[in-house]
Amino acid sequence: MAVQSNIRPDISFRPRMITAFAAVYLIWGSTYLAIRFTIETLPIFLSAGVRFLLAGLILYAFARVKKREPAPKQKHWGAAFISGGFLLLGGNGCIVWAERFVPSGLAALFIAIVPLWMVLLEWWWHQTKRPSKGVFFGIGIGFLGVWLLMAPDLFHRGEHSINLGGALLLLLASFSWSIGSIYSRKADLPKSPFLSTAMQMIGGGVLLLLMGFLQGEYAHLHIINFSAKSICALVYLVIFGSLVGFTAYLWLLKNAGVARTSTYAFVNPVVAIFLGWALAGEKLDAQTAVAAFFVLVAVILITLYHKEPEQAKG
Repeated sequence: MAVQSNIRPDISFRPRMITAFAAVYLIWGSTYLAIRFTIETLPIFLSAGVRFLLAGLILYAFARVKKREPAPKQKHWGAAFISGGFLLLGGNGCIVWAERFVPSGLAALFIAIVPLWMVLLEWWWHQTKRPSKGVFFGIGIGFLGVWLLMAPDLFHRGEHSINLGGALLLLLASFSWSIGSIYSRKADLPKSPFLSTAMQMIGGGVLLLLMGFLQGEYAHLHIINFSAKSICALVYLVIFGSLVGFTAYLWLLKNAGVARTSTYAFVNPVVAIFLGWALAGEKLDAQTAVAAFFVLVAVILITLYHKEPEQAKG
């Protein structure tokens, strides 16, 4: 493949590749715990809106000044607000809301099923080729894992071990993120990945702030109640979760290829579960461990067997 020809095993290139993968694996895996720390004392939607609006404005300035990208057109902003709405308002907004009720590690597991939704949506929405048997097998295993996450405790016959409202929010988040991802592939956005990403962050950030105001969160903005931990977590999300993470992700797409880069989908949940256990005392019972195994196997199978639909040239 042409992309792989750019992967050079020279001394200067290898450290950058390792650093970029570490950023996407570890930083994006840690954002779920950072979100939990943020919303301990900060309002849900307003804090998420500030995160993406600030990151988007910084990345936009970088693209326009440093990269000298041309100014986007009005139609580009329309597409950015639509995709940003699905990705960040529907996707990240539901994650942040759900983490009021669901441990951060479990939230990461639910979001790991995004590849399942994307395969099915591509097949239905874009009328792509029917997924292979291996992909269907992976989808089946993945949804079995989701069922185990939401089912009553099978080992002790107790009540649901996870808040069902939070679980439904996370399913909605993964579905919305999948719609936004597929839409953005063919949306009328600038060709520059930095500029288009920045615009989607700005659009999603504005919509999240609007949702916060509609929810009346501004009435509870008492800075004296904001903890240092929540503020530091929000700063971490802006700088590392959004700016460093997305920059590393875009660089990997260009230099490592889609298949290798997409492995973050089954590494992030492992990182999130470990950090939630180590730093926040989140428990991992036997049923959740089995469910996690099924979800991760499903993502690996889909990553291995699914072929991306060919993009139009131009």
